[in-house]
Amino acid sequence: MTGKLTNQDLERLLTDPSAENRAATAAKIAGEYHDGAFGPAEREIALEIFSIMVEDAEARVRAALAEHLKDCADISHDLVLRLARDEDAIARPMLRSSELLTDEDLIEIIRSSGESKQGAIAERRTISEKVTETLVEQGNARVVAKVMENPGAAVSESAFGNVLDRHGNVPAVTGAVTRRGLLPLSVAERLVSLAAQSLEQQLAADSRSSNEDLSDLVLQVRERATLSLVDPRFGIGDAQGLVRALAEHGRLTPSIILRGVCMGDLAFFEAALAHIARLPLLNVQVLAHDEGRRGLQALWDKAHLPVSMFPVALAAVEVADEVDFDGEPHDRERYRRRIIERVLTRCAGAGVNLAGIDSESLDYLLDKLSETADRPRRAYG
Repeated sequence: MTGKLTNQDLERLLTDPSAENRAATAAKIAGEYHDGAFGPAEREIALEIFSIMVEDAEARVRAALAEHLKDCADISHDLVLRLARDEDAIARPMLRSSELLTDEDLIEIIRSSGESKQGAIAERRTISEKVTETLVEQGNARVVAKVMENPGAAVSESAFGNVLDRHGNVPAVTGAVTRRGLLPLSVAERLVSLAAQSLEQQLAADSRSSNEDLSDLVLQVRERATLSLVDPRFGIGDAQGLVRALAEHGRLTPSIILRGVCMGDLAFFEAALAHIARLPLLNVQVLAHDEGRRGLQALWDKAHLPVSMFPVALAAVEVADEVDFDGEPHDRERYRRRIIERVLTRCAGAGVNLAGIDSESLDYLLDKLSETADRPRRAYG
């Protein structure tokens, strides 16, 4: 509360124009202007006073103006911009709140200022994609984490990528990105990969297991998490987008393709075959499910996938074509369990060497499936 401006205030300002009195007067005039206490003529006079006070050498005077005028919509753009370009403590209220600042104003200030002003802009109620991109390009990890935490910040897919390129090893940043929700698949897949890398580093520091065992464990964790990002059968994600993202980063491996089809994710499996074989997705969908399965064999060969994996993939496609989901809670998990159990049974009946596999353990099953295929690690681009 600043109190009402009185004749005594004005008289005191005339007789004692100290910094303290100037700051108090600035606060009272700006406060009453903000609260709509002035009539039209008085508002015009107040605006003239503001144009003089914004030049005041005393920071307290300018700070009083900024604090009380920060969310006023009927002051001049020039006044707002001058306060926004002022020293950090004065500028922050304007940068955080004023709707009169344009994207161009904000971008210019981001590029010419440091963390304090950038952080204030990162806290605005709404931030356009252009301003977010500039904050990501110019800001340090603390600024970037702040803008990623802001639900009012619009973030493009390219900006997300830039965030992870620059600060993917900073937990505060990756955590903020993760909490945004509804991320583009390419971003979510990169977060999974970064988390897997962190896990691998922690295990390597704490474990006596061999490097190969650790790599196998991390691969299983990463692939399982990646496949959880998409399953169009249940209205989740975009399989083609995930395949493109995996291929772009060298993680579209035979192992994740086999894992996907053994978990019943046919859309992912088909999209992966289409990408590797460079065929239209519709053609792959028709060929993969022909009754004689010759089409699937031809696709497998054209994609140059390991021959030893084909019997397992064939069994998985046949089973997935037969099994449907039941629509009850946790249906996705039950669907995948039914697929895996039937793949085990069918592979055993066809003589595929899967003896001794614990059908209750998904990771153990998929590890054994990888062993059957000699653990191929080639990645397709």
